[in-house]
Amino acid sequence: MSEREFDVIVIGAGAAGEVCAGRLGERGQAVAIVEDRLVGGECSFFACMPSKALLRPIELTNEARRVPGVTVGDLDPAAVLARRDEVIANLDDTGQVPWLEQRGVALVRGRGRLDGERRVLVGDDVLVARRAVVVATGSSPLVPPIPGLADARPWTNIEATTAQSAPGRLVILGGGVVGVEMAQAWSALGSRVMLVHRGSRLIEREEEFASRQVADGLREGGVEIRLGVSATSVSRNGVVRVSLDDGAALEGDEVLAAFGRRPTTDGIGLETVGLEGGGHLRVDESLRVPGFDWLYAVGDVNGRALLTHMGKYQGRLAADAILGQQVAIRSDGARSPRVIFTDPQVGAVGYTLAAAETDGLPVRAVDVETSGNAGGSFIGRGAAGTARLVIDVNRRVVVGATITGSEVQEALHAATIAVVGEVPLDDLWHAVPSFPTRSELWLRLLEAYGL
Repeated sequence: MSEREFDVIVIGAGAAGEVCAGRLGERGQAVAIVEDRLVGGECSFFACMPSKALLRPIELTNEARRVPGVTVGDLDPAAVLARRDEVIANLDDTGQVPWLEQRGVALVRGRGRLDGERRVLVGDDVLVARRAVVVATGSSPLVPPIPGLADARPWTNIEATTAQSAPGRLVILGGGVVGVEMAQAWSALGSRVMLVHRGSRLIEREEEFASRQVADGLREGGVEIRLGVSATSVSRNGVVRVSLDDGAALEGDEVLAAFGRRPTTDGIGLETVGLEGGGHLRVDESLRVPGFDWLYAVGDVNGRALLTHMGKYQGRLAADAILGQQVAIRSDGARSPRVIFTDPQVGAVGYTLAAAETDGLPVRAVDVETSGNAGGSFIGRGAAGTARLVIDVNRRVVVGATITGSEVQEALHAATIAVVGEVPLDDLWHAVPSFPTRSELWLRLLEAYGL
């Protein structure tokens, strides 16, 4: 067995691990990053990038149909899928590697596992870290123990974002982000989609109006939605049969398990340093595992916020902490900025009204129509959407924002700055939006509050 020393070893070259390793490399550290799959991870190949490549043509055609004078034809599924393949580089990570090389990061291919303090095994190689080891092993799709589901060879996000043709019938189990995005994508590409969700509404962690508008958009696109029911068993015999607890049964050519994620902590050697696998790897505000001055965890594996951009944020902070800076997470958890790329889109940051009230905050919500201004007229007729601010009336700051509608993702960052920066309402009032842009929704929201 060979042995090599580095300043820092990062296990996992997904978004969080890449950013952490690159930042350390830029600052003169000798860094190794270990990956047994694709450099770039889930986001680049099986999640964010392919799903948005599938959804973007739908968004464009829907908006074009709302604008008089624009002729829009039907989607070309083969062309959409070919473009998706281009976006994910046909599952080839060659283009990802130079970014690491330019920062002096050594890529070690293989499955990495801890082998005691500051030691990582990769096949026959032993990597030794002088300063720190960063666990960035991410998460994997959760397939719950519904009788027959595992044996029915269900799709997960991997198959749902990389399939080469639309199934005739697709049953989706789960009404979270993956469920609603893939329902819209595959319905538009020709599948008959049936979405089953045990909750009373889709995307339950978001505002109720967002749930309602997304459901309306899916139904308009031909998706059959069944709420308040759960799958009791699944079987595959030529076709997939899903039995529900209300006595009904659905048949499809494929079934997508969209139940969320589980941390990838099994089999990475945590037991060799006295930790247990199977759950999230708990960290403090500097991303360090408590009780270990050399062990950090970033991204999905720590369970703080299962979002690519938050994993990258954590990667930057962990790198700074390893370099001796005093750091503490300021933007994290369930209230992180987030976007659901359906049509209408949902962009949210901070609290929903219900969550703020549950936490006992003295809040008031103000709503306006997202496109109810001059700038909104340019995106076409009849575009659904609502913008809401959740305001702490005592401190007079925004603690939450949700914006739904067409192409609202870029409007979210202004809300994120207002929430994270705790910008006083009186200061926001003087941040004048240019005319005629949709950003005037900020002015309308502040006016609705009474400024």
